[in-house]
Amino acid sequence: MKYHAIDVRVLDRVKPPYFIGAMLRGALGYTLKKVVCINPSYQCEGCFDTSRCLYYDFYERENVQHLFRLDLVLESECYRFGLYLFGDACVKLPYLLLAIEKALKENGLGRARLKFNAVEIYVDGEPVYQEGAFLADLTSKPQSLISSGYCPNLKIQLLTPLRIKQSNSVEYNDIGIKDILRSIHQRVQQLFHHQTCHRLPYEPSYTTEIKTLTYKPLYRKSSRQKRSIVLDGVLGEMAVIGLDQRSYDLLKIGEVIGVGKQTVFGMGKIKVAKI
Repeated sequence: MKYHAIDVRVLDRVKPPYFIGAMLRGALGYTLKKVVCINPSYQCEGCFDTSRCLYYDFYERENVQHLFRLDLVLESECYRFGLYLFGDACVKLPYLLLAIEKALKENGLGRARLKFNAVEIYVDGEPVYQEGAFLADLTSKPQSLISSGYCPNLKIQLLTPLRIKQSNSVEYNDIGIKDILRSIHQRVQQLFHHQTCHRLPYEPSYTTEIKTLTYKPLYRKSSRQKRSIVLDGVLGEMAVIGLDQRSYDLLKIGEVIGVGKQTVFGMGKIKVAKI
């Protein structure tokens, strides 16, 4: 299971809105299409190249698990964010880097087309863009998604709203550790093995689960559908005592791939810490 972690650091002192996920995804999609589209009509419908098009895979292809997610902080003091690429999408890294640069420095973010002068980009911890220029080599070997270590007593922080679907509706009131583990397992199977599954292949083991969760309403404006779309979920913390190692490994993978629905907007970000 391979992935790239892109870290974007805007050094301009500008405070962003509370939630920037929808704005970032929209800006990235606009510039990515400019970077990769080879169709003279510039239309996806009926295009001859959809089977190989990165923009189509990330934004237009339906009923698939998209091979990327945004990583962000709610109510941040600066425009610093990340983007993860998974599996087969890792070879498209240069296109994503170019789209990020164009979105921030040429096209701008949001309705105000906010542009930035000082931008740095890192891939897997190594600098690839500094002082207004890309470094020589934009290709790098992906990281391996492998958990290390083990701790049975954990605190799980839900850092951006978590949306988990149960019985064709989003669950807000009764999300537990098993729901999170199942969601992570489903995402692993879809992202890296192109398989669909609905159950965990084992029964998690733990002695205590304590939850402090709150409902968080969020909305995004869809220019295509010309309406506001709900992006709500739950925030908070869970404490788990006596968790088995297989479940611990899944949670650590979830820190990278995200949990639940709409991770491409930055939803479902978790952090696992020892108690």
